[in-house]
Amino acid sequence: MGKKKMKPGDVIIDSDDVGRKFARVFGKLGRIIVIIIFLFIVVLDSFYTVKETETAVITTFGKATTSQGKGLQLKIPFIQKVTKVDTTVRGFSIGYEENKDGSMKDLDDESVMITSDYNFINADFYISYEVKDPIKYLYASDEPEQILKNIAMSSIRSTLSAYNVDSALTTGKTEIQSNIKQMIINKLEKEDIGINLADASMQDVEPPTKEIQNAFKAVETAKQNKESAINEANQYRNEQIPAAEAEADKILQEAEAKKTARINEAKGQAERFNQEYEEYQKYPLITKQRMFYETMEKLLPNMKVIIDNGDGSVQKYYPIESFANFNTAESKSEKE
Repeated sequence: MGKKKMKPGDVIIDSDDVGRKFARVFGKLGRIIVIIIFLFIVVLDSFYTVKETETAVITTFGKATTSQGKGLQLKIPFIQKVTKVDTTVRGFSIGYEENKDGSMKDLDDESVMITSDYNFINADFYISYEVKDPIKYLYASDEPEQILKNIAMSSIRSTLSAYNVDSALTTGKTEIQSNIKQMIINKLEKEDIGINLADASMQDVEPPTKEIQNAFKAVETAKQNKESAINEANQYRNEQIPAAEAEADKILQEAEAKKTARINEAKGQAERFNQEYEEYQKYPLITKQRMFYETMEKLLPNMKVIIDNGDGSVQKYYPIESFANFNTAESKSEKE
């Protein structure tokens, strides 16, 4: 084939030269894009956001420190690594779990416990905790929550095994819960994994069978009724004792008043007797008669007196006239 003949005005284009030009252009553009992407990544890696409920742990060349700052924060890109730790109170259940539909599912391998009198019970607990040291929480152990759960389950089983079934189901719940909480706190201090126990609450404790549950519920009801009866009796006692004390005080006051009145009356009678005795020593006959007449005057008024003369005739005197005038006249005659 022969070569194509050139015409006037035709332009000769070298394909190799065009390729080199395109390569240079796309090479510059690619470098610019890479630089932009790199700068974008640097900018993104230079800032981080911390919520109010979080604490940031910053690792610089393997050394971890905490930052208390909240909101948008700055760090050295590619050198510092930030891990955010939730510091709010969280928790997990022991002995049960919540299904997606809201119902509860028992976990027998966690809930079944044995008591000191070799009875079985189902015990459910809820453990609440919070992170006190974010650095230890992240690096002192691989799974701090699992360690806490193991400690809690061990403490629960150890504590319940020291109580009989009656205490675990009825009267000893508060004490058991307090002992479990203290045991978990002590073990967490030894482990030192950066977690604080907020609470260990006993959700439910019941026997493993319905028959035993009903029996213990009946016992609990009887104990509550006993407590109610005792409280009512104490209330009645507290109401009656003050009333009885007031009545006793009233009786004592009345007795004291009567005692004082009797003493005063006796003193008055003794004084009158002494005065009469003095008169008697002066005028024995007159005093005897006067005392007789005064006594009869007190006894005989308003009485019907019948005097039998012995011969069948009867005289009636009613009322008997006072001896006062006669007594006064006789006293005057004796003095004369």
